[in-house]
Amino acid sequence: MRVNTKAQIRENTSIDWTIKENVKAKLKVIAKRTLRQFGYPPDMELLAIETVLMQVERVADEFVNV
Repeated sequence: MRVNTKAQIRENTSIDWTIKENVKAKLKVIAKRTLRQFGYPPDMELLAIETVLMQVERVADEFVNV
């Protein structure tokens, strides 16, 4: 699940993705779809999505500079 999510997020990030709300929204949708695909409990989705976005923000340079 982690590899799938990372690959999809890497494909959809841009240089200024941390500023633009529409890009953040798209990344949330990607994370949500991936969680559903792997049977993640719906009641824990929101926390998991926020955690994924925080982790992506921490490694934003790696995603953009690849």
